[in-house]
Amino acid sequence: MEEMKTLSEAELFAESYAPVCEFAKGYSRSGTIRMHMPGHKGAAVSGSESLEALDITEIKGADELYHPEGIILESERNAARVFGTVRTVYSAEGSSLCIRAMLWLVKSAAVRAGRRPLIAAARNVHKTFITASALMNIDIEWMYSDTPGLVSCILTPDEIDRTVSGKHPDAVYITSPDYLGNIADIKAISEICRRHGCLLLVDNAHGAYLKFAGKGMHPIECGADMCCDSAHKTLPVLTGGAYLHISGQAPEYFAEKADSAMSVFASTSPSYLILQSLDNFNRLAEEGFGNTVKDTVERICGIRNRLSRRGYRFAGCEPMKLTIDANAYGYRGDELAEQLRRNGIECEFADPGYLVLMPSPFNSPDDFEKLERTLERIPKRSLFFPKPPVPERGQYVMSPGEAMLSESEIISAAESEGRILAVSEVSCPPAVPAAVCGERITKRTVDCFRYYDIRTVQVVL
Repeated sequence: MEEMKTLSEAELFAESYAPVCEFAKGYSRSGTIRMHMPGHKGAAVSGSESLEALDITEIKGADELYHPEGIILESERNAARVFGTVRTVYSAEGSSLCIRAMLWLVKSAAVRAGRRPLIAAARNVHKTFITASALMNIDIEWMYSDTPGLVSCILTPDEIDRTVSGKHPDAVYITSPDYLGNIADIKAISEICRRHGCLLLVDNAHGAYLKFAGKGMHPIECGADMCCDSAHKTLPVLTGGAYLHISGQAPEYFAEKADSAMSVFASTSPSYLILQSLDNFNRLAEEGFGNTVKDTVERICGIRNRLSRRGYRFAGCEPMKLTIDANAYGYRGDELAEQLRRNGIECEFADPGYLVLMPSPFNSPDDFEKLERTLERIPKRSLFFPKPPVPERGQYVMSPGEAMLSESEIISAAESEGRILAVSEVSCPPAVPAAVCGERITKRTVDCFRYYDIRTVQVVL
């Protein structure tokens, strides 16, 4: 019987830009008998030659995600150098985990100062922000704009300044880019926050690639104290891979407590396949990924310009996203999505007003060519569509946490006016609720439900 080769820890811990990947490959080649999770034991049950072989757990030498001392810590330090942060922590559970951790750190800072935490947040937050702040008893001062629809809440620095001056929150929280590709003036907002002594948190889930699109585009470069990046949305990373970034201007103990903040909410069984994809991206970033992003942005700009001459109108200013104002072309967004689908093209998101396309450097020239030709073949129409309702400036009847834990029932959204929303549930994408749990549902809220085809809601009994 052939003797198995057992690699030493030093051999497994190969020094590189991708130490987690090197460890997993070395372990796969070692022939070690796996008396540990996961259950497939490295067998290719999925049909892949390498998938299960590289799928390991937190064994000796593989480090521990939220108590890192070895290869994961080395990899996260590589990522911190790539993004210019004082601390970057990996998430194998998307930006949702990072959002919870950011709020935990803000609450920790407020408790240290002997006060109840208050965050001023733009109303188009991801539902994770709502549930996390409710369960952590964080007070929210909602900031509204007159922007129609749920997914955008475009606020000027002056509007944010007035809110901060009047309410003195511990932090300002914004989503940038939003689902339609609108990017906030983070530099100006960060200066306002510094002047008033509050933190700036940015949900940058859609914008990890901005670090490579041009100087001064990523939130950390623009002055944010913390942000989350969903690496998997725009970088070559497996679904679930994300970053919690902490800047050098944030309170020093944020970097020290970041792992603890993540571990409060995280699974104790992180996917090593996702961690390897995050790890491997550091190598790609060092090998000129920024040039491929710039080339892709230039290609998308050309498509946008040519389609504009054919009558298409675009929303947002995000460079690597195509957000088509479908109504301006005489269609519903979901109508255009269906036309693309029939031609073998699947969009990221469509609602009654917009069609959102998220290409990346890993789309081929043929992909871009087919997309452009397909859109060109769709004739422009002159149909009129109603604008989406402006979200209601909700009034709390009870706290969000109290509402979430109350006895509740599911009823028709059309008949919900006057009731108190129990759960801010909404599908993802876009995961932006029409109302916040604890608020009374108004006629305008019902109009919003109708526009977005929300048919049932959960209300307090």
